[in-house]
Amino acid sequence: MRAVLLAAVSHDLRSPDLQVTAADQDELLATAEESLDLLSRLAASLLDVTRLQAGVRSVFPRPADLEEIIACSLAGLGPSGRSVQVDLPAGLPKVVADPPIMERVIANLTANALRYSPSGSPPLLTASARGGRVILHVVDRGPGVPEADRDRIFAAFQRLGDTRSTIGIGLGLTVSRGLTEAMGGTLEPKETPGGGLTMAISVPAASRPGSALRQTATTAGTPSMARY
Repeated sequence: MRAVLLAAVSHDLRSPDLQVTAADQDELLATAEESLDLLSRLAASLLDVTRLQAGVRSVFPRPADLEEIIACSLAGLGPSGRSVQVDLPAGLPKVVADPPIMERVIANLTANALRYSPSGSPPLLTASARGGRVILHVVDRGPGVPEADRDRIFAAFQRLGDTRSTIGIGLGLTVSRGLTEAMGGTLEPKETPGGGLTMAISVPAASRPGSALRQTATTAGTPSMARY
């Protein structure tokens, strides 16, 4: 584990010796900013895993609006230009969750869904309420995960042989499940009908329903689509 961590962090910290022209400076600065964001998320994930394993991660669940949490989650993913479809039913009750932690979970799952979603098939975030709980589904139309491997994807440093991306070291799902359970929730993978993977986050519903939500939540004013 120590070797994996050192290799991953040193890879992200390594900086090549380049001769940069004035025309390349803007692109280089944008790349540096993106790399810094990635490194910050990596460090945060490592800290979260350590705290979860030590049982010292503090959470403060309280009634919160799921629509607002989702909007903050998508905004926090950065300007990638990709689209995420958000469809929340009217009258959805508030959730009992720690909003910043719930945002981290949704951002992790959405980023993962984007990584595997084919072009033209954006991930879908939708929710329902039943049995005193609110279930949020993060749906993608990617290659999916065989049922026999669905528990393994939550193991630390597990990427199931994925070599298409050099970003990440397999901590996102580990952190997401641990943070969800710390709030009294569950996170389970399911097969998307027609192909793909659906992550189902179940958290307690607040005793009193919140105000009616729009049929479709957005973060950029585009009906049925949230661009971030």
